[in-house]
Parts: sequence; C-alpha cells; structure tokens
Amino acid sequence: MNELLKSKFKELEEWHINPEVRKSREELDKILADDFFEIGSSGGMFTKQECLDDGVSQAEMSIHQYEIHPLSESLVLSTYLIANHTSQRNTLRSSIWKKIDGRWQLYFHQGTVTDQEVSIVQEK
Repeated sequence: MNELLKSKFKELEEWHINPEVRKSREELDKILADDFFEIGSSGGMFTKQECLDDGVSQAEMSIHQYEIHPLSESLVLSTYLIANHTSQRNTLRSSIWKKIDGRWQLYFHQGTVTDQEVSIVQEK
C-alpha cells in the first residue's frame, strides 16, 4: 500500500477529530462534503447541516489501527479504532473521503461502539 497516501488520509482524519476543528463551524463546513451523512455511535443519522447547526462531539480522541482502502480515483474508505479519552470508550470507525473540486472532503462517516482495546504495540 502507498504509505504516503495512507499518511495523507490519516492526517485528514486527525484534523477531523481535532477539538479546535470540531468546534469551528467554518472548519467543519470545509471538511464535510455538502451531501455528507453520518451514522453515529448512538445509532442516529446526521447530515452536514445538523452537524453545523448542532455541533459535534469535542472529546479528546486518538486514532489507532488506521487503514485505507482506495475505491476509485476519487473515493477512499478509511477504517480505524478511536480511543475516546473523554468518554473512556472505544469505537470502530469508517469514513468515505470523496475528491470534490480538487480536494478531499468527508462524504460518509460511521462509528460503532466496541469492547476492542487499543493495541499496546507501538503504532506508526
């Protein structure tokens, strides 16, 4: 797998979970595609507009076991485990990134609560 491409998308995911970005309507508006939707770990579905209007969780989180799965030239699926240090729960995550007007935007996101632990092996 192309490690440079993987690194680029991990950086986008880390930007997406950054509390400063998550509390900024302007930054969220940039990263979320206009037709973005999410299936949250609560089981609820959310649109971009709902995320902008209602805000999103600003918990401190870290990404582990990050992988990407290119679907086409303009679509990439990423999968990973989030350790939420605020709520003390872990979630399995998937995101679909879509290249729109020359830049990558988050098109779809899903989180599922899991008992899976963060690996104690040092991650790259």
